[in-house]
Amino acid sequence: MSFPEHYSRFLIAERPNDIITPETFCFETVPFSLQPGKGEVLVQTQYLSIDPAQRLLLNADRAYREPLELGTVMTAIGLGVVREVGESVSLVPGDIVSGNLGWTEYIVFEEKGLQKIDVPQGAQVLDFLGPLGHIGITAVIGLLDYGQLKLGETVLVSGAAGAVGTIVCQLAKARGAKVYAIAGSAEKCAYLEKEAGVHKALNYKAPNFKEEFSTIETFDIFFDNVGGEILNLALTKMNLHARIIICGAISGYNGQETPPLTTYRSLLPKRARIQAFSLMDEAARFSSALQVLIGEFQKGTLRQKYHILEGLPSAPKALDMLFTGESNGKLIVKL
Repeated sequence: MSFPEHYSRFLIAERPNDIITPETFCFETVPFSLQPGKGEVLVQTQYLSIDPAQRLLLNADRAYREPLELGTVMTAIGLGVVREVGESVSLVPGDIVSGNLGWTEYIVFEEKGLQKIDVPQGAQVLDFLGPLGHIGITAVIGLLDYGQLKLGETVLVSGAAGAVGTIVCQLAKARGAKVYAIAGSAEKCAYLEKEAGVHKALNYKAPNFKEEFSTIETFDIFFDNVGGEILNLALTKMNLHARIIICGAISGYNGQETPPLTTYRSLLPKRARIQAFSLMDEAARFSSALQVLIGEFQKGTLRQKYHILEGLPSAPKALDMLFTGESNGKLIVKL
């Protein structure tokens, strides 16, 4: 099999103080000399998932694991095709795989760190960066395992137009919950009501947001992707034994100072629980979560809108779009 003379990748050049700048990453083209060894495969990246946690890992602290080191390839979950294999490998050239491929056109990866993709009927390979991948698995584990959703309960979702939030809304609705959603534009709220089927979506950027929020029902589960002021506000609307599931805190990922948690005293009279989680701890649940997702997907109860940018050079812009409100669906970079 022939390979190009060169390939491109992004290295982390410096830690941004807030927004990503042209100096954050170094785009380089290097001679192609990749060769898989024993237990390894050579993967050509086809799609990269752009997720808020990538920005968090650029910070020197406040991450859920060790920050990424300067001078290394920028991380990202991706989909790729196996081009060459080393010894003692079960994968074969042509197999589609997912893994933490990073912002690079080619990579040599240990086979044990990759998942072979078998696309179920009615799906597309891209869905393994959406409802059938880490996005959907996050939603299932957070809502069903930690949230323990019950029939007839009320669910509130922040960052609801984001990739995870959209799936949480649909999973909750499919299980008979009444779903309230918080998003950042009238367009996104309309999508959540018309396409995701939520009971009501609220635009947190609207001047009457707090007034409108005060009129919604109290919740049993709050699935929070945002933190900050939204979390403070949500704790004023809890039912008895409410569960607050912390999936993310995107309001502070770009280095912004977020307000302290001032409404935590509401937890005591409601005997409520706050629980944060990360997929880093949940590998044992992945298989069962995927079966839930495949079942819902094939019933037609899960939809994912994709926002695709073309070419590896667009990756830094895509990451910034998560924080400027420009993204409109699950952000993907197509190589």
